[in-house]
Amino acid sequence: MILKRREFMKSMSFVISGLMLSGLNSLAYADRKNKKSNIVIIFADDLGYGDLSSFGHPTIKTPCLDKMASEGQKWTNFYAAASVCTPSRAGLLTGRLPIRNGMCSDKLRVLFPNSTGGLPEDEITIAEALKTQGYATGCVGKWHLGHLPQYLPTNNGFDSYFGIPYSNDMDWTKTNSWRDAKAAMKNPKTEYWNVPLMRNEEIVERPANQNTITKRYTEESIKFIKDNKNNPFFLYLAHNLPHVPLFASKKFQDKSVRGLYGDVIEEIDWGVGQILDTLKKEGIAKNTLVVFTSDNGPWLVFDEHGGSAGLLKDGKGTTWEGGMREPTIFWQPGKIKPGIVTDIGSTLDLFTTACKLGGTKIPDDRIIDGLDLCPTLFDEKSSPRKIMFYYRGTKIYAVRKGMFKAHFITETAYAENDNLMHHDPPLLFHLGHDPSEKYNIAEKYPEIIEDIKHEIEVHQSKLVIPESQLEKHL
Repeated sequence: MILKRREFMKSMSFVISGLMLSGLNSLAYADRKNKKSNIVIIFADDLGYGDLSSFGHPTIKTPCLDKMASEGQKWTNFYAAASVCTPSRAGLLTGRLPIRNGMCSDKLRVLFPNSTGGLPEDEITIAEALKTQGYATGCVGKWHLGHLPQYLPTNNGFDSYFGIPYSNDMDWTKTNSWRDAKAAMKNPKTEYWNVPLMRNEEIVERPANQNTITKRYTEESIKFIKDNKNNPFFLYLAHNLPHVPLFASKKFQDKSVRGLYGDVIEEIDWGVGQILDTLKKEGIAKNTLVVFTSDNGPWLVFDEHGGSAGLLKDGKGTTWEGGMREPTIFWQPGKIKPGIVTDIGSTLDLFTTACKLGGTKIPDDRIIDGLDLCPTLFDEKSSPRKIMFYYRGTKIYAVRKGMFKAHFITETAYAENDNLMHHDPPLLFHLGHDPSEKYNIAEKYPEIIEDIKHEIEVHQSKLVIPESQLEKHL
């Protein structure tokens, strides 16, 4: 296979760096049995913390994910890199806070079909890092890091791509009214949204038939696994759902007590089960790490078509816990000891963890915010992550350190009236005692607030803010 120039240059950079260093640390987990682990990341869109039965939902049935949790590790304090789609995905794939690569903005929250920007060429994705070690790489589903050819998955380390390049509610065909589009969500029809379905860099269906999109993503993922079972592979399956508008295939329509939203979640759950069953049948389950999580919290303004953050406060677009803490499960039978992990983790950490499992060097020419979770996953050690920065656009709204979380700015997402509030002193919550962030204890712990302020100063002293990729067309 002939590598594109961009991919080739990045690959050579990794190879040369790897030869210069011993790489023994990187191989510690990858070479336990002289075999690199396959890696599968399943990423839901707008799934809330409370939307799985194993995370507390009383009427949505998710038996496959529940079994995955019982056989693997259920992480209860795991965070997305951001509270909306584009920056969250950039954080996962690069292991870097979106503020570092221009994939966030104070004017626009995400990329749109008229956007001319995307993931910068010099960013290194999980796929690009793993390809230096001979991995096959496949991307299925929602991309949302730039829809122009130079930004697509096939120019960011992926051998193949099948999916919708941005959110499934974009390309609304009827009017320019947000109210009209929101009203249509209550009785969605796939032809209302002229979103393209792509294979590699070609549009193969427009509008995409979203009624069958989850089913087809699952089938494509299974095909990729079977085609690459004899070599190490990385599969990134990023569902477009349960982001509105909601669609489910006939087999799952009108089946859930929770209604259409439940139908959608239960079909995603079925798809996870199909993928895990395939890994078992092909005899590669023990050599495959599977991660399930979500890009941000539930889109609450869509009422019953939005999900639930459970006991967590608020949802998508906010830096309250409901906006960024996600239901997360790690699974690798025979390698991961089952249990519940209450330590902090983040989608930022998936980059570094994947590099360690793949035996490739962590880039040392840039700041990587992701940490290696392998000791926690495989050796039952504490998570190395102790701090989480909650960004909204280019600003830090909140910081968690240990069990304490300080809010310096709060803002409800998608509100009709401006409700941005600066807090001095900041609000302070103990997330162990008070995961719902109800009881401000700032007066009791001024020393904790000062310590968190110091962490921000250290963080910002090393921060260089590049040009925003989201504002290029403005």
